[in-house]
Amino acid sequence: MAERIQPPKKGNLITILSIDGGGIRGIIPGVLLEYLESQLQELDGKDVRLADYFDVITGTSTGGLITAMLTAPNKDNRPLYAANGIVPFYLEHCPKIFPQASGFFGSILGSIENAVGPKYNGKYLHSLINGLLGTTRLHETLTNIVIPTFDIKKLEPTLFSSFIVPPASALDAHLTDISIATSAAPTYLPSHYFTNQDKSGKTHEFNLIDGGVTANNPSFIALSEVTKQVTKKNPDFKPGPVDYTKVLVISLGTGSNKTQQKYNAKLSASWGPISWIYYNGSSPIIDAFSESCVDTVNYYNCVFFDAAGCESNYFRIDDDTLQGDLASVDIATTKNLNNLVESGKKLLKKTVTRINLATGLYEPIPNGPSNQEELKRFAKLLSDERRLRLANAKATA
Repeated sequence: MAERIQPPKKGNLITILSIDGGGIRGIIPGVLLEYLESQLQELDGKDVRLADYFDVITGTSTGGLITAMLTAPNKDNRPLYAANGIVPFYLEHCPKIFPQASGFFGSILGSIENAVGPKYNGKYLHSLINGLLGTTRLHETLTNIVIPTFDIKKLEPTLFSSFIVPPASALDAHLTDISIATSAAPTYLPSHYFTNQDKSGKTHEFNLIDGGVTANNPSFIALSEVTKQVTKKNPDFKPGPVDYTKVLVISLGTGSNKTQQKYNAKLSASWGPISWIYYNGSSPIIDAFSESCVDTVNYYNCVFFDAAGCESNYFRIDDDTLQGDLASVDIATTKNLNNLVESGKKLLKKTVTRINLATGLYEPIPNGPSNQEELKRFAKLLSDERRLRLANAKATA
């Protein structure tokens, strides 16, 4: 059995890490996570990993895959990947997951194929994830995880949460299937079908697509899961109502291109179904619901923590200034992937932004810290919390 983080009842805080969806743009949170883990290692030694510090790690689509990589146990019951392995993983495999059409006729053929089927067949991605995660099941992760998907047959979300999944539950699926499902972005990758048996032997079927349909920013889902566990008197948590001044959330976006404003009402007024699904290399309908999910959740989180008097407990990092190919989910050229790495590094240097609750716009905090400095502050909070839990666990052993 994998060794898990000491429970929140042993400390003072509840800690949550959330990673958005965004295809190849998962490189950006990969850069941020590498920096955060490096700061934790400076404080607590080179062997610590992110899963040692967070009570919940949640991710959607590409963020769901990163979540699985950070929390699945290896043969030594330690995380399968350190954070500094995420970016190299993307640089190596994204060109094969999202092969680019070459030449004029390749582009024409690709456009025709896009109109009648998914842009990519997913075979390389499926094989890669299967080789990576194998038969590891949801309940075996090194800390609690929450990965959203959407069941296209039932037309409802399916949430894979290790909080609510005892072994032999129908939802205790293989991480392979969960990761493939949450990454199955409509128009880009095929839907994912699999079955799983519950403890009585009954077979349950799943017909799933990308979790971004449900929550491209899954941070609020993780908050809801924590609240539900406290309400249900989960013994891992302290009794009583949730004190949100004791909840820390780091929410990592994958960037967007809001400043480019590539769509408008005059342009879209003449669109039919095909143009809404595929226009000029993008999918407007996918862009619309993905970004609306991200912004709505971030706005609610800001209101929520502001009302609780602890806005500094919620740290959202995102970049809405990506331009051109950088904002795509699948242009996996070597140049674009390397540029995404640089975008992540530049984001570390930018000033922390928060939503202006009056206007709904992102604004840099006047005289505020950089994202790098704020991650360093959170690393110290996380380190102190881990040390407190370990000391309390030792004292009560």
